[in-house]
Amino acid sequence: MAFVSPFGSSTSKAGHGSIVLEVLPPDKPVLRNVSYQYPLKLVAPDPLPPPSHGADGHAPRLIHTVFLLTYGGGIVAGDTIDLDVRLDSRTRLILLTQGSTKIFKTPDPLLLSRQHMTVHLRNDAALVYLPDPVQPFAHTAFAQSQIYHLEKEKGSLCACDWVTSGRSARGENWDIHEYKSRNEVWTTDDAGRRRLLLRDNLILDKHGRTDMALSSRMDGCAVFGTLIIRGPIFASLAKFFTDEFEALPRIGGRNWGDAVQPDLTPKEQRQHDRQQREKAEGLIWSAANVRGFLLVKFASREVEGSRNWLRDMIKEEGSVLHAFGERAILCLK
Repeated sequence: MAFVSPFGSSTSKAGHGSIVLEVLPPDKPVLRNVSYQYPLKLVAPDPLPPPSHGADGHAPRLIHTVFLLTYGGGIVAGDTIDLDVRLDSRTRLILLTQGSTKIFKTPDPLLLSRQHMTVHLRNDAALVYLPDPVQPFAHTAFAQSQIYHLEKEKGSLCACDWVTSGRSARGENWDIHEYKSRNEVWTTDDAGRRRLLLRDNLILDKHGRTDMALSSRMDGCAVFGTLIIRGPIFASLAKFFTDEFEALPRIGGRNWGDAVQPDLTPKEQRQHDRQQREKAEGLIWSAANVRGFLLVKFASREVEGSRNWLRDMIKEEGSVLHAFGERAILCLK
């Protein structure tokens, strides 16, 4: 006689994970669901109260944090990770990692490792996603996508997507087969119609359409990244990046040549000092407003140059720390 299990069959799939953040009556945000399967692992420490409740009395009562990890410290060739994140109205979530996301060598360039994350944000929900960078080792093939859905174009998003040249201590310098990363932001109207608001693609491959090696095409940069900012919660941060970008020196601007430098205001002196640090670290960046988003692109000779710059910019502006606390920039320290 065959044994029949009294338990229902599992519907979970390898590499699948789910994070559901909801508000219970009367006004308590809770992690209703945090589930995962190998090789994905999720760790959710105790939520923290916001540093400041604000004058309007509408700040959330708790800020939740979830760390995204993988067993073995990285993603093995052929692994697939699929994470679904859902944020209820007036909830706040910080997504972090505990170190760079390492991509291990593949035996065949056609055998890709994959990572996919889908995020749904309802009205007045906010997500801070400032992870450590992806670190693809030599001879890796990796593709990832981050798809964000904003209900009726509401919700706030601050997300960073960045990748390094590999293990510099072992002489790796963009020695990958292929790396792809896609960020999309969609919205849904009252009738359920979906509309694409933003699509940003990064494609790095060994040769592309030229015989020039990828390392030669990266112009000496060891890291390349994109920061996406959207929504009322991060409006001040977006304005800060815009103002600082406009203040960067440009050909034809003042103070070129050997002319006597005028006295600088404290703000101008601060900008000048930071620009000198950026120059010394080989950091370049740009900012552009695209259909209600601020899209920031950055690169530097060393990973720490970009990490320090991004941390200092966020700390100097202050609104993210004011709303989410120091934990939000844990991966930038």
